[in-house]
Amino acid sequence: MGRNPSESVGVDVGATLAKVVWRTPERALEFRLEAAAALEAVAALVSERSPKHVGVTGGGAAELARRLGGRAVPVNEFAAWGAGAKALTERAGARPADRYLLVSLGTGTSVMLADGMAVQRVGGTALGGGTIVGLGALLLGTTRFSELTELAEKGDRRRVDLLVSDIYRPGEIALAGDLTAANFGKLAALSGGTGTPARADLAHALMGLVGENVALICAGLGAALQIRTVAFGGSTLRGNDPLARILTQITGFMGTQATFLADGEFAGALGALLLAESD
Repeated sequence: MGRNPSESVGVDVGATLAKVVWRTPERALEFRLEAAAALEAVAALVSERSPKHVGVTGGGAAELARRLGGRAVPVNEFAAWGAGAKALTERAGARPADRYLLVSLGTGTSVMLADGMAVQRVGGTALGGGTIVGLGALLLGTTRFSELTELAEKGDRRRVDLLVSDIYRPGEIALAGDLTAANFGKLAALSGGTGTPARADLAHALMGLVGENVALICAGLGAALQIRTVAFGGSTLRGNDPLARILTQITGFMGTQATFLADGEFAGALGALLLAESD
């Protein structure tokens, strides 16, 4: 038996991170993040716990299952997210909505319709954490996600983005003046000699680029499906208050209510664990 026995383990292997959840013999849940590229270390972490049940999901699930010698139960990613989101909501003392949009904001973004226990993907975008880190490397010279979120907290994207109020005077158009007309739309003028953009403002603008577009996609899908509640999770929201505020603001403008799953980056892993236990 391993050094740290567990009842069950769930792993969600994404493009960047592997999210691991295990249930101890005392029925407590523990969470851990590992690099998705370090699957051997993830397999070792699972094996040393000698779990009775192992559920795996995500893009790297098949390879992880192979490294675990076939002991793992492959779980559909959308079903895992639905089960995990429900469990995290109940763990926080709330009741899940009967029908809502569930958003996995990871390296990219996937939007799912959760209707009771049925979950299906209804849309998404290639914008996500990968966009923030990739453009952060280009614009700010860092790939450290924590540094980008800390910078964004201090920045103001209105000094970088072109706003509706920069184009129209009040009352000329039926749009709020502080909405973005063009992401990074002021950079050309700044580079032309009117000033140098602050790193913090650029970081905040990166969050705006991702957050506004994800929120607008969710609001559009919600309107088409007659849904006004969106639950956000995923590793890109981990410690990322600037992005969460932008998502809340834009979904609110569109008449949609945003909620955020506590420990939402682990929704898929927890769902994999729960569905493996019931297999």
